[in-house]
Amino acid sequence: MLFDENRLLLIAGPCSLESEAISRAVAERLKAIAAAEPRLNIAFKGSFDKANRTSIHGPRGTGMTEGLRILRTIRQDYGFPVLTDVHESSQVPAVAEAVDILQIPAFLCRQTDLLAACARSGRIVNVKKGQFLAPADMQHVVAKLVESGAAEIWQTERGTTFGYHNLVVDMRGFAIMNALGYPTIFDATHSVQLPGAGGGKSSGQREFVAPLARAALAAGARGLFIETHPDPANAISDGPNQVPVDDLEALLEACLRVWDAVR
Repeated sequence: MLFDENRLLLIAGPCSLESEAISRAVAERLKAIAAAEPRLNIAFKGSFDKANRTSIHGPRGTGMTEGLRILRTIRQDYGFPVLTDVHESSQVPAVAEAVDILQIPAFLCRQTDLLAACARSGRIVNVKKGQFLAPADMQHVVAKLVESGAAEIWQTERGTTFGYHNLVVDMRGFAIMNALGYPTIFDATHSVQLPGAGGGKSSGQREFVAPLARAALAAGARGLFIETHPDPANAISDGPNQVPVDDLEALLEACLRVWDAVR
């Protein structure tokens, strides 16, 4: 089992893999943070295809072949377990050969065939709660994974649709989802996203990442999902809500203080 009760799980990396150079820049910083902070249990994340862009013209990333090559390289050179999204059942066998954790995007969390295929792969499955689901409804999502034989299950809260171009995080959700018996992670960067508010792309409010991450840990979150980039202003996706990699260490130090206090 990769999840460790005694270390704070951190899923971190760029939104889109974009390039090997950007992925290495983030991985280098994560490696330094990991060496200095043994309380962290870090998995590197990056998406090879951003398949749910607001606009048909939105950049989608490296594609599967190049993206999986980059992820294999990061795992080999930096020693991190790696995570990426899958959007279709047909992608699962090839992706599962290259990564340690398969992630179900929030919009697809009810797709039974996709959930079952990921569960049968033998890899860890991290499923994001849909923006349209109540926390208690995750029991049915988890049940599909359990009945399909998932080796290890993580569930991630990423905010709930609240009016136009906005998301809200119900802090009660961490207790409700943890009661299902599987660790609940807080997606601190997608929860501050403003979907579709950027004129053909999403916008975001990065300034709220830190307070929400601390609040989520106080409320019972057992891990954090944080997208980070060397230059968010020029990221091809979700730049306004990604954390500059230079700011990541200070953010994590504050979060660990809360995590320690709660434990």
